[in-house]
Amino acid sequence: MAAVADATAPVATLRKKVSRPMAVAAIVLVWLVLFAALRGRQTLTLAAADLTGLHRWLNDVNDSIGANRNTNPVFLYFFNEIRLVIDNLVTFVQSLISQPTDGRPVPQIGWLGVVGVTGYVSWAVGNWRVALLAVAGFTFLGLQGLWQESMDTLALTLSAVLVALLIGIPLGVWAGLSDRVNRIMTPFLDFMQTMPTFVYLAPLTLIFLIGGASAVITTVIYAAPPAIRITAYAIRSVPESTVEAADSLGATRAQQLVKVLLPMSRRTVVVGVNQTIMAALAMVTIAALIDAPGLGKTVVQALQSLDVGTAFNAGLAIVVMAIVLDRVTTAAAVRTETRRTDGRFLKWRRPLLGAGAVAAAVLVHLSHTYVWAAEFPGDGTVGRHIASAADTASTWLQDHLYGLTNALRDAVTNGLLNPFQTLLTDSPWWLVGAVLVALGAVLGGWRAGVTAGACVGLLVGTGLWSDSMTTLASTVVATLLTMLAGVVVGVWMGRSTLADRLIRPTLDAAQVMPPFVYLVPFLALFGATRFTAIIAGVVYAAPVAIKIIADGVRNVSESTVEAATSAGCNTWQIITKVQLPMARGALTLATNQGLIYVLSMVVLGGLVGAGALGYDVVAGFSQSELYGKGLAAGLAIVLLGVMFDRITQAAARRTRA
Repeated sequence: MAAVADATAPVATLRKKVSRPMAVAAIVLVWLVLFAALRGRQTLTLAAADLTGLHRWLNDVNDSIGANRNTNPVFLYFFNEIRLVIDNLVTFVQSLISQPTDGRPVPQIGWLGVVGVTGYVSWAVGNWRVALLAVAGFTFLGLQGLWQESMDTLALTLSAVLVALLIGIPLGVWAGLSDRVNRIMTPFLDFMQTMPTFVYLAPLTLIFLIGGASAVITTVIYAAPPAIRITAYAIRSVPESTVEAADSLGATRAQQLVKVLLPMSRRTVVVGVNQTIMAALAMVTIAALIDAPGLGKTVVQALQSLDVGTAFNAGLAIVVMAIVLDRVTTAAAVRTETRRTDGRFLKWRRPLLGAGAVAAAVLVHLSHTYVWAAEFPGDGTVGRHIASAADTASTWLQDHLYGLTNALRDAVTNGLLNPFQTLLTDSPWWLVGAVLVALGAVLGGWRAGVTAGACVGLLVGTGLWSDSMTTLASTVVATLLTMLAGVVVGVWMGRSTLADRLIRPTLDAAQVMPPFVYLVPFLALFGATRFTAIIAGVVYAAPVAIKIIADGVRNVSESTVEAATSAGCNTWQIITKVQLPMARGALTLATNQGLIYVLSMVVLGGLVGAGALGYDVVAGFSQSELYGKGLAAGLAIVLLGVMFDRITQAAARRTRA
């Protein structure tokens, strides 16, 4: 035994001496040496119009399903029935607020009724400020000339949220009550929330075709996980002593749920509803790629034609709707506490709520009866002015900031993106795969290495290795820029309470906006290039990274910082030698979240010239012969997301340990 101990001692000593940064540096060095010797060999390059056997097989599957959709029992009695139910729900909601029906040239409830109901609901669940914001926001949608499109988006969002909550809340309650169910559901929820929104579209169109019903089904799958996860957390957060007290009084399981668990977790459940609504709105706009009606379709068409003004006007409408829905549901969460603590206030509000209900009913009647109250007045002059101003601003920026924007774009593209992309795409595929596996094992452990190896093998199988490496290059570069911004701003916020108070509301507002709208301003600045997708990804991912890093820095013990200060350390030394090293877990978590957010945006950049996997998915929607390739590209995106997530999550756990 002593001999064995003596033999293993040098190995243990070597492991202690070789840190993870040193191991990563060694892997990269070996990669660079082999790249110089093997450049251009076995790169698995595939031309844009070329298809592999897998792509042709997927095309054949699509054709076969289309030919047998109305005869195959699985589709005839299951998938088609689901689509029919959802389609009827969507059609019903659209007939209420957006689409003409039953021989009427206008919907059942016109603009005046929608605004009245919106104002009343906002006042009932919030306060007069929220109601005023909601009324002003919805009125502004009409002034933009986008009332029809906005109501279509709202109809799809409401339909999806209704179905998502009908599924998500019961499953969340079940997971909250049962440890076994929670353990089973958690991996699936993690996987669903890791996948970029883009990849839900292609496989579901294979089953449910394109259109509003498919958009709602896709949105339900994307928006249900927050409802499930937050409801389960809310149920589990109820103090055990309260449950035990109810049990001692003889309450049954059902009574405990209805009388104790749900009432005490109501505020958190409403937060879950808020997150579900925000996720649904984001997905509904992206679902325009599968012919979903609404504002998303306007944005997609404008982006594809590089019409910055129209895209900006429609993007602004999406932002307005997102802000209104977020503020209303947030106010509802706050109101659940007020109802329990301020009974006098509620008594004062009841008569006003009754009067508000009567006023809303009158407005609904008027909008149902009279055309002037049903069709939004005006011809969208405000929207045209906004679009014209956006076009003018875009032209001015391109004319006057041409040198600055081009210099920034060229510096990042030529100095960072192109060299890294060349390293990935011109290296032999097996070399890049070995590097990814080695990095996964070093950073996240052997399980992360095995996951990376499996993902690499499947990426090769998709036939889109080169496009995957191009997307990987853009994602890594955008993540590096995101982390740079996250560290700079996050450390500032973590060290300064004033900075945190001033910046955090802006970050919260930025996280409300659907990812689509981030592309528009940068399209105006940088044109249709890969850099547009990268910088939009940075801006989209930076808020979550900044907040995580700020919280990590703030959680560093004050006594530790004071000890470093008393030892003579200056501010720079305290940040680099104390706060950042002690916030390593937060930094790794921020990297994980930044990668996932960036990946979803870089893929969306296929609409504005980013190419690679994003372009493959978009092309698959628009060209039937490329459908199989687009489906394979969606799978490749999932594999990249899983690999990123598993490696960074494992690294975060190892850092905390």
